[in-house]
Amino acid sequence: MLKINLKQLEAFTATAEYGSFTRAAEELYLTQSTISTHILTLEAALDVQLILRGARRKLTLTEEGRRVYGAARDILDRCQLLQDPESPVRRVELSVGASTAPAQYLLPGLLSGFLQRHGDSRFFLRRGDSTQVHNLMSQGEVRMGVVGAALDRRSFTYQMLCDDRLVLTTAATERFRTLKAQGVCGRDMLDELFIVREETSGTRRAAENYWRKCGILPEELRIVACMDNPEAIRRSVAEGMGVSVMSELSVREDVAAGKLLTFDLDEKGFSRRIYLAWRKDVSLTRTEQAFVSYIRSELKK
Repeated sequence: MLKINLKQLEAFTATAEYGSFTRAAEELYLTQSTISTHILTLEAALDVQLILRGARRKLTLTEEGRRVYGAARDILDRCQLLQDPESPVRRVELSVGASTAPAQYLLPGLLSGFLQRHGDSRFFLRRGDSTQVHNLMSQGEVRMGVVGAALDRRSFTYQMLCDDRLVLTTAATERFRTLKAQGVCGRDMLDELFIVREETSGTRRAAENYWRKCGILPEELRIVACMDNPEAIRRSVAEGMGVSVMSELSVREDVAAGKLLTFDLDEKGFSRRIYLAWRKDVSLTRTEQAFVSYIRSELKK
Protein backbone atom coordinates (compact mmCIF):
# COMPACT_ATOMS: atom_id res chain seq x y z
CA MET A 1 0.00 0.00 0.00
CA LEU A 2 1.35 3.41 -0.98
CA LYS A 3 2.22 5.67 1.93
CA ILE A 4 2.67 8.79 -0.19
CA ASN A 5 0.17 10.92 -2.08
CA LEU A 6 0.13 13.72 -4.64
CA LYS A 7 -0.58 16.43 -2.04
CA GLN A 8 2.68 15.57 -0.32
CA LEU A 9 4.57 15.65 -3.60
CA GLU A 10 2.99 18.99 -4.57
CA ALA A 11 3.92 20.52 -1.22
CA PHE A 12 7.49 19.26 -1.43
CA THR A 13 8.15 20.28 -5.07
CA ALA A 14 6.63 23.73 -4.56
CA THR A 15 8.77 24.29 -1.48
CA ALA A 16 11.87 23.13 -3.35
CA GLU A 17 11.15 25.35 -6.34
CA TYR A 18 10.28 28.51 -4.42
CA GLY A 19 12.81 27.94 -1.65
CA SER A 20 10.23 28.87 0.96
CA PHE A 21 7.44 27.23 2.94
CA THR A 22 5.56 30.52 2.88
CA ARG A 23 5.73 30.93 -0.90
CA ALA A 24 4.75 27.30 -1.43
CA ALA A 25 1.73 27.78 0.84
CA GLU A 26 0.69 30.90 -1.10
CA GLU A 27 1.00 29.18 -4.46
CA LEU A 28 -0.97 26.09 -3.36
CA TYR A 29 -3.54 28.07 -1.31
CA LEU A 30 -2.67 26.16 1.82
CA THR A 31 -1.45 27.17 5.23
CA GLN A 32 2.25 27.01 6.00
CA SER A 33 1.60 24.43 8.72
CA THR A 34 -0.20 22.21 6.19
CA ILE A 35 2.79 22.43 3.82
CA SER A 36 5.14 21.49 6.66
CA THR A 37 2.90 18.58 7.69
CA HIS A 38 2.75 17.21 4.13
CA ILE A 39 6.54 17.32 3.84
CA LEU A 40 7.11 15.76 7.27
CA THR A 41 4.71 12.96 6.37
CA LEU A 42 6.51 12.42 3.05
CA GLU A 43 9.88 12.27 4.84
CA ALA A 44 8.47 9.73 7.30
CA ALA A 45 7.05 7.60 4.47
CA LEU A 46 10.38 7.61 2.60
CA ASP A 47 12.44 7.43 5.80
CA VAL A 48 14.77 10.22 4.61
CA GLN A 49 15.30 13.89 5.35
CA LEU A 50 14.44 15.96 2.30
CA ILE A 51 14.98 19.53 3.50
CA LEU A 52 17.58 21.11 5.78
CA ARG A 53 15.69 23.30 8.22
CA GLY A 54 16.96 26.05 10.45
CA ALA A 55 15.96 29.56 11.44
CA ARG A 56 19.22 31.09 10.23
CA ARG A 57 19.79 28.72 7.33
CA LYS A 58 18.47 29.24 3.85
CA LEU A 59 16.16 26.41 2.89
CA THR A 60 18.12 23.79 0.97
CA LEU A 61 17.48 20.24 -0.17
CA THR A 62 19.49 17.33 1.12
CA GLU A 63 21.13 14.96 -1.35
CA GLU A 64 18.11 12.64 -1.01
CA GLY A 65 15.84 15.66 -1.38
CA ARG A 66 17.40 16.53 -4.74
CA ARG A 67 16.94 12.95 -5.91
CA VAL A 68 13.33 12.79 -4.76
CA TYR A 69 12.56 16.18 -6.29
CA GLY A 70 13.32 14.98 -9.83
CA ALA A 71 11.12 11.89 -9.44
CA ALA A 72 8.32 13.87 -7.77
CA ARG A 73 8.35 16.53 -10.46
CA ASP A 74 8.12 13.87 -13.15
CA ILE A 75 5.17 12.17 -11.40
CA LEU A 76 3.28 15.45 -11.14
CA ASP A 77 3.94 16.31 -14.78
CA ARG A 78 2.64 12.93 -15.89
CA CYS A 79 -0.46 13.32 -13.71
CA GLN A 80 -1.10 16.71 -15.30
CA LEU A 81 -1.00 15.11 -18.74
CA LEU A 82 -3.45 12.42 -17.64
CA GLN A 83 -5.83 15.07 -16.40
CA ASP A 84 -5.42 17.33 -19.42
CA PRO A 85 -3.65 15.74 -22.44
CA GLU A 86 -3.51 19.13 -24.19
CA SER A 87 -1.80 20.94 -21.35
CA PRO A 88 1.86 21.87 -21.84
CA VAL A 89 4.31 19.90 -19.76
CA ARG A 90 5.69 22.05 -16.98
CA ARG A 91 9.41 22.43 -17.55
CA VAL A 92 11.90 22.94 -14.79
CA GLU A 93 15.44 24.18 -14.76
CA LEU A 94 17.93 21.83 -16.37
CA SER A 95 21.09 21.71 -14.28
CA VAL A 96 24.07 20.50 -16.28
CA GLY A 97 27.76 20.25 -15.50
CA ALA A 98 30.26 20.09 -18.34
CA SER A 99 33.97 19.56 -18.67
CA THR A 100 35.95 22.26 -20.41
CA ALA A 101 35.87 21.38 -24.11
CA PRO A 102 32.18 20.40 -24.23
CA ALA A 103 31.17 23.42 -22.12
CA GLN A 104 32.88 25.89 -24.41
CA TYR A 105 32.66 24.34 -27.86
CA LEU A 106 29.92 21.70 -27.92
CA LEU A 107 27.10 22.68 -25.59
CA PRO A 108 26.42 26.33 -26.55
CA GLY A 109 24.94 25.43 -29.93
CA LEU A 110 23.04 22.45 -28.50
CA LEU A 111 21.55 24.48 -25.65
CA SER A 112 20.49 27.20 -28.07
CA GLY A 113 18.83 24.68 -30.38
CA PHE A 114 17.00 22.98 -27.51
CA LEU A 115 15.70 26.31 -26.18
CA GLN A 116 14.33 27.17 -29.60
CA ARG A 117 12.13 24.08 -29.35
CA HIS A 118 11.45 24.30 -25.62
CA GLY A 119 11.33 28.04 -25.02
CA ASP A 120 10.08 27.86 -21.45
CA SER A 121 13.05 25.78 -20.29
CA ARG A 122 16.13 27.29 -18.73
CA PHE A 123 19.62 26.00 -18.06
CA PHE A 124 21.91 26.15 -15.07
CA LEU A 125 25.41 25.31 -16.36
CA ARG A 126 28.45 24.57 -14.19
CA ARG A 127 31.91 24.02 -15.64
CA GLY A 128 34.83 22.02 -14.32
CA ASP A 129 37.09 19.17 -15.30
CA SER A 130 35.66 15.66 -15.60
CA THR A 131 36.33 14.79 -11.95
CA GLN A 132 34.75 18.00 -10.73
CA VAL A 133 31.63 17.41 -12.83
CA HIS A 134 31.28 13.90 -11.37
CA ASN A 135 31.57 15.42 -7.89
CA LEU A 136 28.87 17.99 -8.73
CA MET A 137 26.55 15.17 -9.79
CA SER A 138 27.39 13.10 -6.70
CA GLN A 139 26.60 16.05 -4.45
CA GLY A 140 23.35 16.79 -6.28
CA GLU A 141 24.47 20.25 -7.41
CA VAL A 142 23.78 19.30 -11.05
CA ARG A 143 21.64 16.46 -12.33
CA MET A 144 23.48 15.69 -15.57
CA GLY A 145 27.03 16.03 -16.82
CA VAL A 146 28.82 16.14 -20.16
CA VAL A 147 32.27 14.69 -19.55
CA GLY A 148 35.33 13.40 -21.34
CA ALA A 149 35.85 10.37 -19.11
CA ALA A 150 33.59 7.65 -17.68
CA LEU A 151 35.02 7.52 -14.17
CA ASP A 152 32.46 5.48 -12.23
CA ARG A 153 30.22 3.10 -14.17
CA ARG A 154 28.80 1.61 -10.97
CA SER A 155 27.26 4.89 -9.84
CA PHE A 156 26.57 6.67 -13.12
CA THR A 157 24.76 5.99 -16.36
CA TYR A 158 26.80 7.02 -19.42
CA GLN A 159 25.58 7.60 -22.96
CA MET A 160 28.23 8.19 -25.60
CA LEU A 161 27.57 11.44 -27.48
CA CYS A 162 30.48 11.82 -29.88
CA ASP A 163 34.19 11.36 -30.41
CA ASP A 164 36.58 14.20 -29.64
CA ARG A 165 39.91 14.01 -31.48
CA LEU A 166 42.96 14.80 -29.37
CA VAL A 167 45.84 16.50 -31.18
CA LEU A 168 49.28 17.78 -30.36
CA THR A 169 49.03 21.57 -30.50
CA THR A 170 52.05 23.74 -31.31
CA ALA A 171 52.89 27.32 -32.09
CA ALA A 172 52.50 28.29 -35.75
CA THR A 173 56.23 28.75 -36.31
CA GLU A 174 58.17 27.99 -39.45
CA ARG A 175 59.84 24.99 -37.77
CA PHE A 176 56.54 23.37 -36.89
CA ARG A 177 55.07 24.21 -40.30
CA THR A 178 57.98 22.35 -41.89
CA LEU A 179 57.43 19.33 -39.62
CA LYS A 180 53.73 19.31 -40.49
CA ALA A 181 54.51 19.46 -44.20
CA GLN A 182 56.80 16.47 -43.72
CA GLY A 183 53.92 14.47 -42.25
CA VAL A 184 55.41 14.22 -38.76
CA CYS A 185 53.01 12.92 -36.05
CA GLY A 186 52.69 14.06 -32.48
CA ARG A 187 54.12 10.76 -31.28
CA ASP A 188 57.36 11.66 -33.08
CA MET A 189 57.74 14.93 -31.14
CA LEU A 190 58.39 13.66 -27.63
CA ASP A 191 61.56 15.76 -27.25
CA GLU A 192 59.46 18.95 -27.16
CA LEU A 193 58.64 20.76 -23.93
CA PHE A 194 55.09 19.83 -22.85
CA ILE A 195 52.36 21.82 -21.15
CA VAL A 196 49.80 19.51 -19.51
CA ARG A 197 46.36 19.85 -17.93
CA GLU A 198 45.69 19.22 -14.24
CA GLU A 199 45.67 15.59 -13.08
CA THR A 200 41.85 15.40 -12.77
CA SER A 201 41.30 16.52 -16.37
CA GLY A 202 39.66 14.03 -18.74
CA THR A 203 41.92 15.27 -21.53
CA ARG A 204 45.02 14.53 -19.47
CA ARG A 205 43.74 11.08 -18.48
CA ALA A 206 43.06 10.22 -22.13
CA ALA A 207 46.47 11.52 -23.25
CA GLU A 208 48.31 9.56 -20.56
CA ASN A 209 46.42 6.39 -21.49
CA TYR A 210 47.49 6.95 -25.09
CA TRP A 211 51.17 7.42 -24.18
CA ARG A 212 51.12 4.25 -22.09
CA LYS A 213 49.62 2.25 -24.98
CA CYS A 214 52.54 3.49 -27.06
CA GLY A 215 54.99 2.26 -24.42
CA ILE A 216 55.72 5.80 -23.24
CA LEU A 217 55.53 6.65 -19.55
CA PRO A 218 53.87 10.06 -19.06
CA GLU A 219 56.58 11.05 -16.56
CA GLU A 220 59.17 10.65 -19.31
CA LEU A 221 57.75 13.70 -21.11
CA ARG A 222 59.59 16.97 -20.65
CA ILE A 223 56.83 18.76 -18.77
CA VAL A 224 57.49 22.47 -18.38
CA ALA A 225 54.10 23.51 -16.94
CA CYS A 226 50.81 22.16 -15.59
CA MET A 227 47.76 24.41 -16.02
CA ASP A 228 44.05 24.06 -15.27
CA ASN A 229 42.96 26.74 -17.74
CA PRO A 230 42.77 25.70 -21.41
CA GLU A 231 42.81 29.33 -22.52
CA ALA A 232 46.10 29.86 -20.68
CA ILE A 233 47.47 26.71 -22.30
CA ARG A 234 46.49 27.88 -25.79
CA ARG A 235 48.16 31.25 -25.25
CA SER A 236 51.27 29.67 -23.78
CA VAL A 237 51.56 27.29 -26.72
CA ALA A 238 51.07 30.15 -29.18
CA GLU A 239 53.86 32.07 -27.43
CA GLY A 240 56.23 29.13 -27.83
CA MET A 241 56.41 27.93 -24.20
CA GLY A 242 55.79 24.34 -25.25
CA VAL A 243 53.39 21.96 -26.97
CA SER A 244 50.25 20.39 -25.52
CA VAL A 245 47.80 17.58 -26.22
CA MET A 246 44.40 19.26 -26.49
CA SER A 247 40.90 18.70 -27.77
CA GLU A 248 40.65 19.58 -31.44
CA LEU A 249 37.35 21.29 -30.59
CA SER A 250 39.10 23.71 -28.25
CA VAL A 251 41.74 24.91 -30.73
CA ARG A 252 39.76 24.91 -33.97
CA GLU A 253 39.31 28.71 -34.07
CA ASP A 254 42.97 29.43 -33.26
CA VAL A 255 44.09 27.02 -35.97
CA ALA A 256 41.80 28.71 -38.50
CA ALA A 257 43.22 32.08 -37.45
CA GLY A 258 46.79 30.86 -38.00
CA LYS A 259 47.75 31.11 -34.32
CA LEU A 260 48.28 27.39 -33.72
CA LEU A 261 49.10 24.19 -35.59
CA THR A 262 47.83 20.71 -34.81
CA PHE A 263 49.38 17.28 -35.39
CA ASP A 264 47.56 13.96 -35.20
CA LEU A 265 49.13 11.84 -32.47
CA ASP A 266 49.71 9.03 -34.97
CA GLU A 267 48.79 8.01 -38.51
CA LYS A 268 45.28 6.88 -37.51
CA GLY A 269 44.53 9.76 -35.18
CA PHE A 270 43.40 9.37 -31.58
CA SER A 271 40.02 10.29 -30.09
CA ARG A 272 38.43 10.14 -26.67
CA ARG A 273 34.70 9.81 -26.10
CA ILE A 274 32.40 12.53 -24.84
CA TYR A 275 29.63 11.18 -22.59
CA LEU A 276 26.37 12.42 -21.18
CA ALA A 277 26.11 11.10 -17.61
CA TRP A 278 23.74 11.07 -14.67
CA ARG A 279 23.52 9.22 -11.39
CA LYS A 280 21.89 5.81 -11.54
CA ASP A 281 19.68 6.64 -8.57
CA VAL A 282 18.27 9.72 -10.35
CA SER A 283 15.04 9.51 -12.35
CA LEU A 284 15.20 11.95 -15.25
CA THR A 285 12.24 14.29 -15.66
CA ARG A 286 10.37 14.49 -18.96
CA THR A 287 12.26 17.65 -19.89
CA GLU A 288 15.60 16.04 -19.07
CA GLN A 289 14.64 13.02 -21.18
CA ALA A 290 13.73 15.39 -24.03
CA PHE A 291 17.13 17.08 -23.67
CA VAL A 292 18.94 13.74 -23.81
CA SER A 293 17.05 12.73 -26.95
CA TYR A 294 17.65 16.11 -28.58
CA ILE A 295 21.41 16.28 -28.16
CA ARG A 296 21.88 12.65 -29.19
CA SER A 297 19.88 13.19 -32.37
CA GLU A 298 21.71 16.44 -33.16
CA LEU A 299 25.15 14.91 -32.72
CA LYS A 300 24.26 12.01 -35.03
CA LYS A 301 23.70 14.44 -37.93
